[in-house]
Amino acid sequence: MKSVALNAIPRTLGRRAGAKKLRSEGRIPAVIYGRQAQPQNLELNSKEMEDLIHHSVSENLLVDLAVRDDARPKRLALVQEVQHHPLSGKVLHVDFHEIAETEKVTISIPVETLGEAEGVKTQGGVLEHVLFKIKVRGLAKDIPETIIIDVSQLKIGEAVHLGEIKTPAGVEIIGDKNIPVIAVAAPRTEEEEAAEAAEAGATALGDVEMIKEKKEEGEEGATPAKGAEKGGEKAAAKGAEKGAPTGDKKGAPAADKKAATGDKKK
Repeated sequence: MKSVALNAIPRTLGRRAGAKKLRSEGRIPAVIYGRQAQPQNLELNSKEMEDLIHHSVSENLLVDLAVRDDARPKRLALVQEVQHHPLSGKVLHVDFHEIAETEKVTISIPVETLGEAEGVKTQGGVLEHVLFKIKVRGLAKDIPETIIIDVSQLKIGEAVHLGEIKTPAGVEIIGDKNIPVIAVAAPRTEEEEAAEAAEAGATALGDVEMIKEKKEEGEEGATPAKGAEKGGEKAAAKGAEKGAPTGDKKGAPAADKKAATGDKKK
């Protein structure tokens, strides 16, 4: 990985208000840390940093950082993290990880393909990019910015595994060597696509029915509202009150009349 020159100055303004003022003046707050020295707050030129990111092949940036008035003229560092504004995309803050030239580092680098796979071109297969990044370890100057894999000889059913990727001397790939990185799969038939769509539809329908069942169970087992209980009690009481007088009016006079008739006969 080739290092790129970058200038910085010590930062005196701190906290949120200081960072806001820096950005309004066209500068970016940054920090550098590592084993070489204590963490230090820095300022960067916004345009210089954004141009560096824009022209970079990958997210991994190795810089020769020149800090003004620093005892060391150049400090080798990796760009550890870049914070962007969620709307404008402008750089808000940069973290640098200072390293020594003899220090091995572990970083993830992107994987790119070269050529057109034979299985795709002549057999109608599908190129599957299983891993888009792989983790490597080595000296920063020896680590490539990207890993390029030639896929032109791949046929259907074949793959390039992690252990088959060649790296520069001194660079080690970390991970299970049997994991596929690039593969060529057979094209799916219309029946397979239809079956997959039907399975997805059945799963969605099952979820809907389950939600409906839960809702119905909740409605059946629901406790009547307080107002409804009172309303029912009042209606029952009112009905009872109406029913009692009616029975007395019809039943009692009839009995009295019968008794009176009997007395007359005697």
